[in-house]
Amino acid sequence: MSKKKKRFIQISLTIVLIALGAFGMIKLTESKQQMKKRKTATPVPMVRTMAVQTASKAMVVHGEGTVKSFDEIDLAPQVSGKVVFLSPSMINGGAFRKGETLLRIEPEDYRLAVILQESKIKNAQSLLKMAEEETEAAKEEWRQLYLDDGKATKEPPPLVLKQPQLAAARAKLEADKADLRNAMLSLERTEIKAPFNGRVEVEDVGLGQYVRVGEKLATLFSTDVVEIVVPLDDESLFWFHIPGFTPGEGPGALATIRARFAGRSCTWEGRVVRAEGKMDERTRMVRVVVRVDNPYAAKPPLAIGLFVKVEIKGREIPDLAVIPRSALHQGNTVWLVGPDDRLHFKKVQVARIDGEEVQVREGLKSGDQVVISPLKTVTEGMTIRPVPQKEALKG
Repeated sequence: MSKKKKRFIQISLTIVLIALGAFGMIKLTESKQQMKKRKTATPVPMVRTMAVQTASKAMVVHGEGTVKSFDEIDLAPQVSGKVVFLSPSMINGGAFRKGETLLRIEPEDYRLAVILQESKIKNAQSLLKMAEEETEAAKEEWRQLYLDDGKATKEPPPLVLKQPQLAAARAKLEADKADLRNAMLSLERTEIKAPFNGRVEVEDVGLGQYVRVGEKLATLFSTDVVEIVVPLDDESLFWFHIPGFTPGEGPGALATIRARFAGRSCTWEGRVVRAEGKMDERTRMVRVVVRVDNPYAAKPPLAIGLFVKVEIKGREIPDLAVIPRSALHQGNTVWLVGPDDRLHFKKVQVARIDGEEVQVREGLKSGDQVVISPLKTVTEGMTIRPVPQKEALKG
């Protein structure tokens, strides 16, 4: 077989194989089903919602502060001497009642001073009596001496009547009486009594110790009343009454004091009584004072130095709704879920933002479903899949 013939056969076979492959590809393509175009479904975002509950509620302003004594004094004697009696209450933390004798200084020297002054008064009274008798005698002599001269009806000169001596005797008696009162006062001051119901904070005196006038012996604080200073922003003051500071008359707003003390949760009732003199220049806060009566009546007591939380009851607001802070957007907008599961924007009027709670006074009604979870992209009327939370936030 020649080379030309052999090459012709190879080329022919190649062309046949290519034609068969092309024919097979066409047949496979014709038998394959055409793919239909489909629209991709847009995912519906899932959100958490809560049901709004509105009610007429008193606005509650929250604050914190430290319990301080209303009346605290340094105990110091007004006379000097040796301490001969010391009350068992005169120890750090000791409790005492108003009028109770806390300390007694040896009174003997002061008792003798009273006796001495009493004797001086008796002597001064005797001298005054003598001066008065001499004055009367001089007046009678003047009358007898000038009876025939017509001068008897005239008043004799003061020196004749010894009036300067009489005045000096009277002044001496008054001075001695003043000295007696001073001596009796010093004797009374040898016994130091409690000026109020209270406790001892610091004590630095012992039995037999010699004490001097004005020497600090102890620090006492009253347990009849305590006060708590609560710093608040000026916007919060709109919601409750502070006597002498906010418009209106009558007593200040009621307050509830809460603390964890002695292993238990405790509450006490108090009242706003005033605001301190000026606003804090650094924090721009107003220091509101809450007073609590008889803080040591219950056990455990509302002790001095205890850090507490304060809830001040303010004005009653009708149809108040409380929502979480995550439900508020742009300061005054919430997202509501419509009956068709579409999202709608709603403007509201916010009364206060208190921590993680937002108190809404207008714009919401009971039953409204508020979105409380975030969304990256949100538009008016968008479809959502709401998932109600089990319990609505309670105010």
